[in-house]
Amino acid sequence: MKKYINNIIIKGIAVSFSFITLIGCNDFLEVEPPSSISPDGYLWSEDQLAAYTIRYYAQYDNYSGTNADKSGMLPSHYGSGGESFFFDDMATDNATTRSSNNRYVPGLWLVGQTGGDWNFTNIYALNYYLQTVVPRLEAGQLTGGETNVKHYVGEGYFLRAHEYFYRLRRLGDFPIVTETLPDEQEALVEASKRQPRNEVARFILSDLDKAISLLNNNPDGGKVRITKNAALLLKARVALFEATWEKYHAGTANVPNGPGWPGATKDYNSNYSFPSGSLDGEIDFFLTEAMDASAQIADALTLVNNNKVIRESSAQPKNEYYDMFASANPSSYPEVIMYRAYDVDLGRAHHYNHYIYHGAQKGYTHQMEQSMLMENGLPVYVANSGYAGDDYIQDTKTDRDWRWQLFMKAPNEIKAFENIETPEKFESAPVIYSSDGKYSTSTGFMLGKGYSHDYNNQVLGKDVTAAVLFRAAEAYLIYMEASYLKNGNIDGKADGYWKALRNRAGVDPDYNKTISVTDMTQEALNDWGAYSKGVLVDPTLYNIRRERRSELIGEGFRYNDLLRWRAMDQLNGFQIEGCKIWGPMQNDYADGVLLADQSDEKLNTVSSPSLSEYQRPYQIVKSNNNFYNGLFFHDAHYLEPIAVQHFLITAPDGSSVDQSPIYQNPGWPIVAGSGPQ
Repeated sequence: MKKYINNIIIKGIAVSFSFITLIGCNDFLEVEPPSSISPDGYLWSEDQLAAYTIRYYAQYDNYSGTNADKSGMLPSHYGSGGESFFFDDMATDNATTRSSNNRYVPGLWLVGQTGGDWNFTNIYALNYYLQTVVPRLEAGQLTGGETNVKHYVGEGYFLRAHEYFYRLRRLGDFPIVTETLPDEQEALVEASKRQPRNEVARFILSDLDKAISLLNNNPDGGKVRITKNAALLLKARVALFEATWEKYHAGTANVPNGPGWPGATKDYNSNYSFPSGSLDGEIDFFLTEAMDASAQIADALTLVNNNKVIRESSAQPKNEYYDMFASANPSSYPEVIMYRAYDVDLGRAHHYNHYIYHGAQKGYTHQMEQSMLMENGLPVYVANSGYAGDDYIQDTKTDRDWRWQLFMKAPNEIKAFENIETPEKFESAPVIYSSDGKYSTSTGFMLGKGYSHDYNNQVLGKDVTAAVLFRAAEAYLIYMEASYLKNGNIDGKADGYWKALRNRAGVDPDYNKTISVTDMTQEALNDWGAYSKGVLVDPTLYNIRRERRSELIGEGFRYNDLLRWRAMDQLNGFQIEGCKIWGPMQNDYADGVLLADQSDEKLNTVSSPSLSEYQRPYQIVKSNNNFYNGLFFHDAHYLEPIAVQHFLITAPDGSSVDQSPIYQNPGWPIVAGSGPQ
């Protein structure tokens, strides 16, 4: 495996450099069109195809979830600070640092002059690839094994779909560009026309259907490469996202033909009609696609076992469910569909475990803890649920959903026991009082998904713990949600999937028992997903969402779920909380460590007990703190603004932004440095 990855990376870099020397630059679409010199010597053989596509998976050493050139690529652990796509759960109701995101304070998120996710760099490179290799495939001109050749062509379709899905989530309506373009203003301006978001989603599904027809599930390199199952799961993911976006954003400008939809202001979209005849027809189409694709995965792949062992020594039996996220090579787990592999010898290790070993100033929220069920299937607020309370962090694990027991690290638990002579433990009094970016926790509920028991992985720059990108459990969840929304009931497949997930989580599989005692007013206190459009959803749908929240804890899905559910309308000063720092836990700390209500607030180390018994990471100091008064949300923030530069360079005179074929997203002005209207 190491030799395979090493060879393919070297070839990929070499091929990329060859192309870089032959391309120019153009600002209209932020693309890199080819020069008149065509690299005819490339993309004829199996190994060249394999090398080209892997370059657009994302380079291990420079992936970034906030970089427009890289965010649409396959995610990774990355960066010098232990960054990871797992941390996309930060600044939600699931997890947080000591601060939040500007999207929660209207007026702080501003329109840019340049940049943003209106970016075509990788889309262009993949268009070039497909435009080149598909005709050669059809003509039988590509050399190598037929199965592998088809597979690598399929990877191109998958990767382009992945890039487009990122932009669909962030920008909505978007140009559909499938070919390389001449360096001419007229052609590039024409290509800048935004297509309605449902058309973009349909295009993504079309690309994935082509990928599915070409890919196989046993490529060279195994599960570190894209597979047919990965394409099926991505298809289900895209279809569910679009179906639920259209359902919950219906009646707003965020959906084509909705009131105030800005696409209607452009002649090319002014008379748009849905392919299915109506918005409801589109929702039904996407739900059906989500069900079909997800069922193909869920029916074929089983869940790994949870033996309910929290390991603290090598003598204890391994827990497959835990280790699936915390091993260097999870390829043997049938639930895993695709993962990112790392290797110190190849210079591709990361720092994820090093930082969460110390806390990384991150943590799950009190709200996350409260939403987890008891093993008996009851919510914590139900009488006789058996909830042991939260006076101590350890207590929250008692008789609890095993996803909380396994993936939240509590005080005094063993940090690592492999390759270390004297195992260390997590602090008995969590370092909740510090603002240090590494040696602290914002909430006391320490992150634990993907946490390795091997001390070698805790060493800075030596972590080779794999990052799982696609796994079968997500397909179970997608089918459950899509089928309920389409049919209004839990069908036989959804019933089986739901029970399998709960059994694995160590929770009573009778989900109706949970539904019957669910109090939505109680759930709303701790779960933004209790709402859509500012209204509480029904208990069955809520518990499907709860299952998703619990199963995908710590994997970076939460914010995208909140977007598609339109689950942030109700935010109006919401305060994120951590552990009960002002309960009996305070006695575990030395005098003078927990400081609040100081005359000089800069000396405060925790939030005041007059505000809450629970740590409030955004209310430790008030001055120069945008989040002290809690989290709010502006409807415009469901989509990103498009930077002014893109309007200017597509306007006929270079200055009249209203003459550009591009239209701004709802609520955002075309004025740099301005917030939503």
